[in-house]
Amino acid sequence: MSEVKHNGQADVRAKAIYRVTMKGSLVNALLLVLKFAAGTIGNSAAMIADAIHSLSDFITDIVVVFFVRISGKPQDKEHDYGHGKFETLATLVIGIILFFVGSGIFYNGISAVYGFLFKAENIESPGTVAFVIAIVSILLKEILYRYTISKGRQLNSQSVIANAWHHRSDAFSSIGTAAGIGGAILLGDKWVILDPIAAMAVSIFICKVAVQLTVPCFNELLEKSLPEATKKEILGILNDFPEVSDPHNLRTRRIGNYCAVEMHIRMEGMTPLVKAHDIASEIESRIKKALGSSTIVNIHLEPRKHIR
Repeated sequence: MSEVKHNGQADVRAKAIYRVTMKGSLVNALLLVLKFAAGTIGNSAAMIADAIHSLSDFITDIVVVFFVRISGKPQDKEHDYGHGKFETLATLVIGIILFFVGSGIFYNGISAVYGFLFKAENIESPGTVAFVIAIVSILLKEILYRYTISKGRQLNSQSVIANAWHHRSDAFSSIGTAAGIGGAILLGDKWVILDPIAAMAVSIFICKVAVQLTVPCFNELLEKSLPEATKKEILGILNDFPEVSDPHNLRTRRIGNYCAVEMHIRMEGMTPLVKAHDIASEIESRIKKALGSSTIVNIHLEPRKHIR
């Protein structure tokens, strides 16, 4: 019965993530078209770079929808711990895409600056239409960020939160773009270099966000333990049970949006099986209350050793 309930909750969660992501993808598709058009018509390298960033947003929306649908599946014969790490993989893919997008924007920007300063290459002055679309992008992406981050925390979804930060990075990208384009328009042809410089500045922020997203994913996929504070919280729960002693072989890890905890504990050797089971069940319940109802808890019972 509890498994059916868990599967139902997972299905509801997956559908909610799908709805959030699809709303974001519609906005990204709109901005993608507007930015490419404005960048082309307005002769703005920064706006074209911003359009590429929006293209990465659109791609990551597809990645999130695909992987989260898989991660929402219940455990099966080939996945005893469920499919939670598919969501981690989705987050990792988003982070990697972000990093390469940021690196590409930086390379294009520095190439334009170098050509302008040392090769007397011309940089066309950006048009007003590019500036207007940059402002529109800032407003839409900030609204989308606030909506998505709220839903991501509510759903406890790493990939949705990662996607929210992707929206925020696009908003900051558009701020830099607007500053560069606006400066180039207002200050004249001698300052058209501000357009690619703005693109370079934005790319650094994008790469920083990418690293912040990918490092935790690598840690999880490499089975890094939960933080020491969480382990101490688990041991603190065990201390509330006087029948339990010598907790050892405590192993913890994160699997997507939930955790797994394994441990060995000792009890008096003559403790009735029913009582030992009840105590272990209560410990499991307390740990799930602290770490989340989907937490996987495995407790191995051992008889307490008597010293003679």
